[in-house]
Amino acid sequence: MDEIGHTHADVSGGWLRPAVFGAMDGLVTNIALVAGVGGGGADSTVIVLSGMAGLVAGAFSMALGEYASVETQNNAISAEVAAERRELRTNPRAEQAELVDMYVEMGLTRETAERAAAEVHADPELAVRVHITQELGVDPQEQPSPLVAGVSSFLCFAVGALFPLLPFLLGSDSLLLGLLVGGIGLFAAGAMVSRFTTRSWWYNGVRQLLFGAIAAGATYLVGMLIGVGVT
Repeated sequence: MDEIGHTHADVSGGWLRPAVFGAMDGLVTNIALVAGVGGGGADSTVIVLSGMAGLVAGAFSMALGEYASVETQNNAISAEVAAERRELRTNPRAEQAELVDMYVEMGLTRETAERAAAEVHADPELAVRVHITQELGVDPQEQPSPLVAGVSSFLCFAVGALFPLLPFLLGSDSLLLGLLVGGIGLFAAGAMVSRFTTRSWWYNGVRQLLFGAIAAGATYLVGMLIGVGVT
């Protein structure tokens, strides 16, 4: 039979989650940073300096954080695999009975569940994989790459953080223009992400724009208060 031709998006946390997180964080962080520094009365040179510092620091922080978190998660799964392998070695009958119960809870008849569990447990490594998948909801053979997560997060944060700085880098000194370009970046990023979800592009775009507006408004107010206080 011909294979059904369709593909699935990456929903396992490989590159999509850190990429989206990085891009949105970069946009919101630097839009808010530009708004706060600009609201305090700083000129375009200070805004660019602050924004570029935020870009570099944030990109490295995101990348290292993603790398460490994914590596830790993978190590935790490896520890669970080792524990499951010990249990299968010391209590094979109890583990097989546990798998039968899980299959029954999924809707299989007990007779079918017992046959399936017996076939799974005939291969120790398959048994480990099936138990981990059923009990933890993860496939130990398809773990996300820490390097992919870190690099995608770094690049997407940097690109997102660059948006509100573009007008200043091109010679403008308008805070409103910088925030407008940043807002366009937020809307566009939200709209693009919608293709991986069930939400409409405009809903996702407007939602991200509102998130950014809240952050920018709060930091602009803080900048104004601190600027006035310092003066």
